[in-house]
Amino acid sequence: MAEFALITGASSGIGYYFAHELAKRKLNVLIIARSEDKLIKLREEISNQYTVQCHYLLKDLSHPDAAREVYDWCATNQYKVNILINNAGYGLFGYFEKQPIAEINNMMNLNMNTLVALCHVFLPMLKENSKSYILNVASTAAYQAVPTLNTYAATKAFVLLFTRGLRHELKGTSVSVSCISPGATDTNFIQRAGLEAIKEKADKFSMRANEVAKIGIAQMFKGKAEIIPGLINIITSQLTQWVPKSLTERIAANIYKDALK
Repeated sequence: MAEFALITGASSGIGYYFAHELAKRKLNVLIIARSEDKLIKLREEISNQYTVQCHYLLKDLSHPDAAREVYDWCATNQYKVNILINNAGYGLFGYFEKQPIAEINNMMNLNMNTLVALCHVFLPMLKENSKSYILNVASTAAYQAVPTLNTYAATKAFVLLFTRGLRHELKGTSVSVSCISPGATDTNFIQRAGLEAIKEKADKFSMRANEVAKIGIAQMFKGKAEIIPGLINIITSQLTQWVPKSLTERIAANIYKDALK
């Protein structure tokens, strides 16, 4: 049975480059997202550029049964997963009370519930391998409250803490668990979250998605617990441990105030 790396949210952004980075290492990949045209294009790119297998599954991962359906797809096709990258996720911008609760719940389901469910359903398979990896994607927003990105930041804080706890539980097993927390990155996050008003400002500090993916995969294979790409992101994340929370929250709120106008 061939071994595969499974990447959610692989049709664009960091997930797209995760797939390329793994294929460069001669690893077979399974790519999952909601955009079939982009998945087909990525599959063709990987198949043409690398001597690996690449298969895709069109799936809305915010659906409550998505994790089990992904697992069943792998089991039916005898895809043995030894790397699980939970990259799919998005943010909602604006005042909490003005956001539709259905949209909040959908984001929470994708960012947290499906990620947890995928870890749970694939863990027995991962533990069967001589060496396996889980890489969960959080954000530098996980390190402090972010007014107007409140629920998004909270979901990423959950991902960070869940990953650290799972890593501790799996010490001594064949499964290495890591969390990557990117800062501003040139993906479609700004557009999806409704933050176009600050795009020019964000672009000044953004890392390239391919750079983030390259760092993430390299550090995952080294078994690092928390991966924060970029020196500025490392410094700001560390500062949140020493600076009063009220100050970091005020700074975070000021970053996004222009988008509220």
